[in-house]
Amino acid sequence: MELRKTFQIEAAHRLPAVPPEHKCARLHGHSFVIEIAVEGPVDPKFGWVMDFADLKGAFCSMFESLDHRYLNDIPGLENPTSENLALWIWNRLKPTLPLLTEVSVAETCTSRCCYRG
Repeated sequence: MELRKTFQIEAAHRLPAVPPEHKCARLHGHSFVIEIAVEGPVDPKFGWVMDFADLKGAFCSMFESLDHRYLNDIPGLENPTSENLALWIWNRLKPTLPLLTEVSVAETCTSRCCYRG
């Protein structure tokens, strides 16, 4: 069984590795949609894989670190592409969320990346 929990953050960034004339080289912001997926068996007692509140709790400190922030200032996100953001989240969640199977980051409603470890 797979569970997914979605979070939304508002954050600014710029991509320092692109040419100066690229639009993403300029400071801009996104309403990032982050989705966390876990997979495992349904517990016969509780009838769930895990409590959605536990998924929320696992992401809570990252939400506080990312929401309404300038992502480039966060250690490890100096080049904050969606791909690097997904990997950054994965590396912090996986040790405490062993059932984690995917981190998805959408920076617009039509552009998304998924990291599956």
